[in-house]
Amino acid sequence: MEEGEEVISRKTIERCLDDNQAEAYRIMHNEDVVGGMILKIDRQSAKGELEILFIKPDAHSKGLGQAAWKEVEILHPEISVWETMTPYFEKRNIHFYVNRLGFHIVEFWNKYQRGPAVPEDIDENWSDDDEMFLFRKIMTKQ
Repeated sequence: MEEGEEVISRKTIERCLDDNQAEAYRIMHNEDVVGGMILKIDRQSAKGELEILFIKPDAHSKGLGQAAWKEVEILHPEISVWETMTPYFEKRNIHFYVNRLGFHIVEFWNKYQRGPAVPEDIDENWSDDDEMFLFRKIMTKQ
C-alpha cells in the first residue's frame, strides 16, 4: 500500500454511516481514540453486521479490538447472528475474526462467485484479483 492510500475508501465509510441501521463507535484506550467501528443492526431479524472495525497500527496487538468486540456482544444481546467480511489477503484480519472473535468462514467470493451481499461500491470495481471471505458468528444464549 502506498503512503496516503486509503485503507477503507471514503465511499465505503459513507455508505456504512448513511445506513439507517448503522451504529458508529470510537474505540478508546487511556482517553485516546485508537480506532473505530461501524455496525449495522437489524433488530427485526436479530442479525448484525460488523461493517468496519479498525485499530490504529501503533495500538495493534494489545487486545483492544477483541475488548471492543466483547463490548459489542454485551451491548447487543438481541443479535443472534453476526457477519463480516474481509479480503483474502488480510491474514491478520482472518486470524482476528476466526481465532480471537470466534467467527467462521462461510463463503469465499471471487470472480466466479461474488455472493449476494457484496456491497455495490465493491461490486462496481470488482476485478479478477478481488477475493473476499464472508465470516459468520452464531451467538449462543447462556
